[in-house]
Amino acid sequence: MNTGSARADPGVARSEFILGGQKSGKSRRAELLARDWFAQSPDHRAVLIATGQAWDDEMRERIARHQRDRAERVPGLQTLEEPHDVATAVVRHSTAQTLLVVDCLTLWLTHWTMPVGAESMNFEQKQALALDWQAQAAMFLEAIRQAPGPVVLVGNEIGLGVIPMGREVRAFVDALGTLNQQVAQVCPRVTLMAAGLPLILKEPRP
Repeated sequence: MNTGSARADPGVARSEFILGGQKSGKSRRAELLARDWFAQSPDHRAVLIATGQAWDDEMRERIARHQRDRAERVPGLQTLEEPHDVATAVVRHSTAQTLLVVDCLTLWLTHWTMPVGAESMNFEQKQALALDWQAQAAMFLEAIRQAPGPVVLVGNEIGLGVIPMGREVRAFVDALGTLNQQVAQVCPRVTLMAAGLPLILKEPRP
């Protein structure tokens, strides 16, 4: 495994999965890859598929701040808000000249497995939702495999702490760990971010 600055990495991989904790530098690395992609050719474009939703004032301000910061750091990066059907968004917007950034997989999973009103669902409804999520995840992984252009995926690593209280929270941590493993399998490069520094866990084969 290799460590170093984000700029020291050998360009944009066919697809890259960026993992890390809160404020670890995940999104910043994705932005740097998008900026490098723009620099390679005037024909290149980049689209951010944002999965976050503003449920309260703090989240609305957070999203607005991220949008302002991205506009300054990576001019030309388009934003598409898609909290649920990320698989279709990847298929629709991926081209050989387009880099996609999906930020982030953790919120995407949250929307599917912990939707608003989930506490009032009965057992059959929760089972149906779980099956819908499995189908969506399968379509998403296939979309990444078949994407004609590079895809940068951002997600959280939350399984390094103590075992959480509550069955639903433990189930979510398990589901995210499973999703992270599946995404890592289909991405040629996997990077773990810590304190703004990238640790390359997996590199594209030469």
